[in-house]
Amino acid sequence: MPRAKNKVAIITGGALGIGKATCLVLAQEGAKVAVTDILDKEGQEVAKEIEKSGGVAKFWHLDISKEAEVQKVFAEVNKTFGKIDVLVNNAGISGASKPTHEITEQEWDKVMAVNVKGVFFCTKHAIPYMQKTGGGSIINLSSIYGIISAPDVPPYHASKGAIRLMTKTDALLYAKDKIRVNSVHPGFIMTPMVENYLKASGNFEEGLKYLNSLHPSGHVGEADDIAYGILYLASDESKFVTGSELVIDGGYTAR
Repeated sequence: MPRAKNKVAIITGGALGIGKATCLVLAQEGAKVAVTDILDKEGQEVAKEIEKSGGVAKFWHLDISKEAEVQKVFAEVNKTFGKIDVLVNNAGISGASKPTHEITEQEWDKVMAVNVKGVFFCTKHAIPYMQKTGGGSIINLSSIYGIISAPDVPPYHASKGAIRLMTKTDALLYAKDKIRVNSVHPGFIMTPMVENYLKASGNFEEGLKYLNSLHPSGHVGEADDIAYGILYLASDESKFVTGSELVIDGGYTAR
């Protein structure tokens, strides 16, 4: 039996990278997928790719930093598919890479609005639907930098640490409702965000070589490496897993 059969899943930031891979994997495993993103063209292409493969998907434009949009889209997903079983809070931005004392209020707030407040809004508006159907699974994308840190992108690291603790709080709050809440902590994954990071370094190949060296596995990960971890947490296979941190990092944090 497909591992996500009869599940309805909302994936934020579903147009590219880990989000796209997650949409494709969950659909392949039987889920009806709500692809959401601010990138309309790319998001629509993901939904079409799923449908061409025989899956069920629909795209919704969604800026998760705007609560009214989140509320509206989640209501439409519920109306379209009949329920919401799984929420993957994947959408996020990296933000300014400067020392803390050089970061402006606007630069700080921009990251928090998406990475923290967006997760809050999506969780807030998914919970009532899950309560009505008797349970669900919320999967929050944190990072290795929600566990350890590094001397760069302070707003990003702060946001990912916040997601880690938000996950545990909600896991405790909603366990009685059979709603499981877990966080996923990827190492460096070859996504558009990491590709842009490498291009900005000035020497893509040297930068990649350095990133590879940080992982005991000898290389950065692929989006599917994370998507299959998310699939596990979305499926009933993980029915006894809540408040946990699934680290998928090629050994990065084991050093």
